[in-house]
Amino acid sequence: QGFLYTAPIREQGNIYKPNNKMMADELSEKAVQSTRGTDRATAARSRSPPPAARGKGPGRGERYIDFEDVIAEPEGTHSFDGIWKASFTTFTVTKYWFYRLLSAIFGIPMALIWGIYFAILSFLHIWAVVPCIRSYLIEIQCISRVYSICIHTFCDPLFEAIGKMFSSIRATVRKEI
Repeated sequence: QGFLYTAPIREQGNIYKPNNKMMADELSEKAVQSTRGTDRATAARSRSPPPAARGKGPGRGERYIDFEDVIAEPEGTHSFDGIWKASFTTFTVTKYWFYRLLSAIFGIPMALIWGIYFAILSFLHIWAVVPCIRSYLIEIQCISRVYSICIHTFCDPLFEAIGKMFSSIRATVRKEI
């Protein structure tokens, strides 16, 4: 239809990375038929299940924000196709370029800050925390032996005597009706 790129379909992945294998496979193998009779984007929008139901999504610890997560038109209620496509393109392009702009402005300073933070954290862990814990365990081992000897010397005879006193007690339970 004279478009420079195919109409964006969410399942195709990032529309700004045309070398995406999934996108290439989708475009070459599948022809999406429109349920509203206009184009691929409208067809995908009208038949696309919610993101959680599709079972697709980011890996562990990641969260992508897609157009359908923000602007969710329920089944049976759709705006004009041109408006939906324009809002989709506006949302996607704005999100893409603002992310790049913020990354360009704050990326290097934040990388510097996080690099310093994790360097300090690693330094403290390697040179302070682990040696302190190992030193504590070595020192506590000596104390634990002294404590164990004291317990066995003073408490064991007491507990054995109490145990022998109460071992001769017999209890019977009767149920009277």
